[in-house]
Formats: sequence, structure tokens, C-alpha cells
Amino acid sequence: MKKNEFIKILVNNGIEKNEARAEIELILEFVLNKTKEDLIFIEDFNPDIIMPVIKKRIETKKPLQYILGFAPFMGEKFIVNENVLIPRDDTEILVQEGIKCKGSTVLDIGTGSGIISCMVAKLSNKEVLGIDISDEAIKISQQNANKLGLENIEFMKSDIFNNLKGKKFDIIISNPPYIPIKLKESIQKEVRFEPDLALYTNDDKGLHFYKKIIKEAPNFLNEEGTILFEVMKEQAPLVKEILIENGFSNIEIIKDVQGIQRVIKAKKGA
Repeated sequence: MKKNEFIKILVNNGIEKNEARAEIELILEFVLNKTKEDLIFIEDFNPDIIMPVIKKRIETKKPLQYILGFAPFMGEKFIVNENVLIPRDDTEILVQEGIKCKGSTVLDIGTGSGIISCMVAKLSNKEVLGIDISDEAIKISQQNANKLGLENIEFMKSDIFNNLKGKKFDIIISNPPYIPIKLKESIQKEVRFEPDLALYTNDDKGLHFYKKIIKEAPNFLNEEGTILFEVMKEQAPLVKEILIENGFSNIEIIKDVQGIQRVIKAKKGA
């Protein structure tokens, strides 16, 4: 069968065309153990190998990344399961901004699968500590660090700053839960397979974790340290207000390629 025939099957089962195309590419890479470049030169594929994965995707509605057990991010394949969020391309901006920040020590709050910690550690040689409240997330993030052969990285369980007494960092980075729980029912069905703990907040504007982290962050940041977050559309001005209220300065908002305010960063102190 041709690649377009597989794509058509997903589209006919309710998956948007661009998403279906990306998913078939991922399935082919996984099942055939090929790179994207290799697949360019293959025209026909054996449906007996590929259709079982497609059928499971259609029947369960489960995100493909959970079915395959991995997700691509910044050129690497990260182990994922239903205990951690699936990496999104949007988070690349947060990683890139974290790498640019001055300083050699980084705290990644809510590390999940460890994508932020791992890529900052890999691409900058900074010393990174990733923390999460979930034991399962810590296991997966450590597996991903081991898979990449990273030595400048560590993971530990902590409910935000609870287990970090006496520690200080040059950079605090986080992609915290920021979706108000009231939006859960309107969210894409596949997202509902992902852990609520990593997605939702109980307040109306999704600001709970920003407030909690920003309030305590000055105690764990070195002088002139930097804090940066990923934010949901329209949250950046609200997070900026919280940063100002807690004494942060030099606040910068970075947009993604679609012009959406995606990352906010600030310096400790005036």
C-alpha cells in the first residue's frame, strides 16, 4: 500500500489530515526502523506490518505516542506512557530560551518525561535538576536521561520546592499545569488520556502553579537568576503581573511562529 492510502484510513476515521500524515510518518519510522530520509525512497509498504498499529489507534482513540511508547522531540525519541505528558513542539521554544540564559545550574519544575531537563542538559552542558511530584514521571525521566547518556542531570521527587531546602539555582524553568479544569470537557479526546495532574488547575485562569512557583522562587534563585515558563495563549500578561508583584524585572515575552505568546522569562530582583 502507498503512504497516502494509510493516511486516508486515519482521515476517514476522524483524524485531521495534517495530523494523520504526521502519525503515519511516525508509525512507519517505528515499525520499519527507518528515518524520515529513508522513507522518502520507499513507495510501497506491507500493510500486514503497519495496519495493526493503525487499527489500535482507531479503535482505542489513544494517542499514537502512547501506543508506540515514544514521542519525538527536538530530534530525539523520548520514552512516554500515560504517566507523563506527550511532548509538544511548542515546548522547544522554552528549551531554547533556557539554553540562552546565563548560569550553569538549572531547576526544571514538573519535569514529566524529562524532555526539558534532558535537552537543556544535552545542548548546553548546564547542570540540571528535574523534579516532579510523580514517582512514575521520575522513573521515565531518568530512563530518558540514561538513553541519551547524560551525566550532567539528576532527578528527584519534590512537590515544587518542598524537598529543595538550602538549594539555589541560576535558572528555574517550568512548563506547569495551566489548563483550567472547566475546559477539560472541551479538550481534544486524545488529550484526556494524558495525566490530569500534569494538565489542569482548579482555578478559573490556570494560574495556580505560576503563583505558587513565582512566590517561592526568589528563595531558590541565585542573584540575577532567571525564571522562565511556558504559558497558554492569553496567560502571558497575567503571569507578567504575578512576576512584577513578586519583585521580578527585565520581563520578556517570546512568541512562537504563529505569533502566540508562548514563553515568559524574568530576572530576580530589580
